[in-house]
Amino acid sequence: MDAVRIEDVIGEFVQLKKRGTNHIGCCPFHNEKTPSFSVSPTKGIYKCFGCGESGNVVGFLMKHEHYTYPEALKWLANKYNIEIEEEQLSQEQIERNNERDALFHVSEFAQKYFHNLLYEDEMGVAVGLSYFHSRGLSDNVIKDFGLGYSLDEWTAFTDYARKNGYSDNVLQKTGLTIFKEDGKCFDRFKGRVMFPIFSVSGRVLGFSGRILSKEKQAAKYVNSPDSEIYNKSHILYGLYQAKNAISRQDKVYLVEGNIDVISMYQSGVENTVASCGTSLTIEQVRLMRRYTKNVTVLYDGDKAGIKAAFRAVNMLFEEGMHVRVVLFPDGEDPDSYAQKYGSTRLQEFLKDNETNFVLFKTKVLIDDIKGDPIRKAEVLTEIVRTIALVPDLMERTEYVSQCASLLRISEQTLQNELAKELNRRLRATAAKPIATNDKDIQEIIPSGETSQQLVVPESTTTVINPAEFQERKIISLLLNQGNKVLEYETKDNDGNITVINYTIAQIIVGDILNDGLTFENSTYLAIFNEFVRRIERNETSFDMQFFVTHPDRDVRQIATSLMMEDYHISDKWIKKQIAVPTPDERLRNDLEESLLNFKLKKLDVKIDNIDRQFPYVSTDEDKLDLVSQKMHYLKLRRQIGSALNRVIV
Repeated sequence: MDAVRIEDVIGEFVQLKKRGTNHIGCCPFHNEKTPSFSVSPTKGIYKCFGCGESGNVVGFLMKHEHYTYPEALKWLANKYNIEIEEEQLSQEQIERNNERDALFHVSEFAQKYFHNLLYEDEMGVAVGLSYFHSRGLSDNVIKDFGLGYSLDEWTAFTDYARKNGYSDNVLQKTGLTIFKEDGKCFDRFKGRVMFPIFSVSGRVLGFSGRILSKEKQAAKYVNSPDSEIYNKSHILYGLYQAKNAISRQDKVYLVEGNIDVISMYQSGVENTVASCGTSLTIEQVRLMRRYTKNVTVLYDGDKAGIKAAFRAVNMLFEEGMHVRVVLFPDGEDPDSYAQKYGSTRLQEFLKDNETNFVLFKTKVLIDDIKGDPIRKAEVLTEIVRTIALVPDLMERTEYVSQCASLLRISEQTLQNELAKELNRRLRATAAKPIATNDKDIQEIIPSGETSQQLVVPESTTTVINPAEFQERKIISLLLNQGNKVLEYETKDNDGNITVINYTIAQIIVGDILNDGLTFENSTYLAIFNEFVRRIERNETSFDMQFFVTHPDRDVRQIATSLMMEDYHISDKWIKKQIAVPTPDERLRNDLEESLLNFKLKKLDVKIDNIDRQFPYVSTDEDKLDLVSQKMHYLKLRRQIGSALNRVIV
């Protein structure tokens, strides 16, 4: 990693031009004409300000070339002629890796076997291939998805796998063969058409098999059991084929079944995925969010389809997705609609019938009210809970306006109910302790402040973060300047002046914790807490690449955005010989001003909370206590204003 020059590596795939200290070009992950893709050689990171993709050089290779992490490292080592010494594995590690490899090998072997039967076996052609053709699938699409057929014989596949050297243990662990206690066995997917399930990088993980006979006792679909390489709740069917289209169009369609995915793909809607034989899971939502935040849910138009959409969408909202919905006519699904009307009509239908989910849900629930005031109150509560899941303030405000009109109530009424729900969620979140290195960072009461807990009433306005700018500035200093050292003079016990060195991170963390302050923005708080953990472990230097490759997408995006800020002195200032201080030259002043502004904004919030409390206290003693606290905060506010050379009234 020390030898790598990120601009050289990315330059092999993207045409870059130098601008200031960074390089820019058109993003390779989505279509654009105006360059918004920026590469920072000094920090070793990239960021697209159009689609939000970001990371370091390894992350770029993994996404662009679909490499695994080790493959990306080996590519870089080969480019810079660096010899890689493989770690000596223990016998246990070797056995575990060998077993995983064996599961992958037999799964890929099975997929090729099932696929070849479609075209080379008489029954495969007559039964399997004819079924796919009857569903309107072309041979090209059948090959793209690796579809196949398992013979309607008890041990056809098992016998073939054994002849090719695969053990019963491996066949059993992948679930391809089912073994009974008496030693007998049979093929799990006997007499079924086969849908292989691929990983994001294209490896076969498992299968879904559809029966073609009309046996009432047999399940219509049978899926591979979970194994060391396959976990259905963590996988999306069709993502391997859809990922490039999803990134390019910044949108994903979510459907119910495998055949729906394939029909959409063949109809030109390639950015389509489905959950793998299970209800939508949080892991699957987060997998989609790696590629886009825009999802359109496609479900059947019957009551079951509508209920399924309701269940799935709340989870999507909670993960920050922008959700729209399309319901097909009763009795239709994407596959049947595409077969009946063709790809052009399907794409037109999707475009014309796509509806914002919050409004769609409101319209559906309104039909259940039927003049019942109790049911109307229940519907109002249900709608408010859904709107509260939307993370964007402007979106929530627009939903309040439109839903109030549909429900025939005042916007203020709906806004009040929303504020109650948001505050309820906020209090529930705030009640959870933030653990860090075996002890919790909790709010510390500064000196001069009473220990009385204020019960803040539920606001009638949407909860926002008034200190967003100040919090962002503090986190930017930590990420960009956290390892820089400042000297501070102090006197020892004998009165002699000594110099002590502190990093910017140590100063910021110590100052904020000492004053008992915290961050409202949860992502900023997560980044700040990581610095706290490192300092508590007496670490003096921070690897900022940790945040660039952080498992949390929001942390990665915010960290990369803040680290990509390209500050440089314009050539015009230099030519005119105008002295402009660099960030390093004004670092001490910038740090002090940022901390004071942060504290000032937090004091404003505390004072505002006290003002809101006044109408809700009944005794003179409580009112005097609030006045005393407010006077204390106003005094601190004036002191900070004086330090900032401002007049605070």
